[in-house]
Amino acid sequence: MIQAIAAFADNYIWAITDDQQRLAAVVDPGDAAPVLDFLQRHQLELAAILITHHHADHAGGVAALKAASQGVSAPQGLRVYGPAAEAIPGITDPLREGDSVVLGELDCAFQVIEVPGHTRGHIAFFGQHQHAPVLFCGDTLFAAGCGRLFEGSAEQMWASLQKLAALPEQTAVYCAHEYTLANLRFASVAFPHRREIANRLTHVKLLRDQGRITLPSTIALERSTNPFLLCSSAQAFADLRQQKDSFRG
Repeated sequence: MIQAIAAFADNYIWAITDDQQRLAAVVDPGDAAPVLDFLQRHQLELAAILITHHHADHAGGVAALKAASQGVSAPQGLRVYGPAAEAIPGITDPLREGDSVVLGELDCAFQVIEVPGHTRGHIAFFGQHQHAPVLFCGDTLFAAGCGRLFEGSAEQMWASLQKLAALPEQTAVYCAHEYTLANLRFASVAFPHRREIANRLTHVKLLRDQGRITLPSTIALERSTNPFLLCSSAQAFADLRQQKDSFRG
């Protein structure tokens, strides 16, 4: 199973679990406390941590989780996988484009995709979980949006998004924030006549009114409703990203 652990105001820490093995891996644990609570409630042992980039709300819980996991009995001990191009304390396995992460005890394996733009060394994990394609993309691709350009260029982010958009359309997209409603409000202004965006906005409003999560998305859904994937060029993307940065809708 893949389950969301809520953290901070709008973060999701993703937990990949196997109830039979009593093991879990977590993606982007910015805060250790909700992860430790989740593990205790479900009687799971932490076997691996996957990190997409260095921002504290994604990597800030690593040290405490490592300290709490001393003596872990998973086959390889606690592994921390993260981008080789970023200085993140606690990483045991630095990763670059094309590297693999195999979590055999959790029946999943991932290929590393370098997706700079939000940060210089940002990576994403694409692979198979229970024979279905999944993507953990951190703050690069959001549901109906993308991350701000804090360190990289618009050209880098555009190229990164094109990589992700080329993945199989059925790929489940697990991004790290509950930004979907705000992103769709912008998308509906940027593309006011696109029916797919209007329909998705109506659906997401209903989910949020019910207090429900809007993720995961899919690559197919993002291709049809994400304004940044609807751009025709890097320059068009840069212009739209600038508009989004000042949008107050």
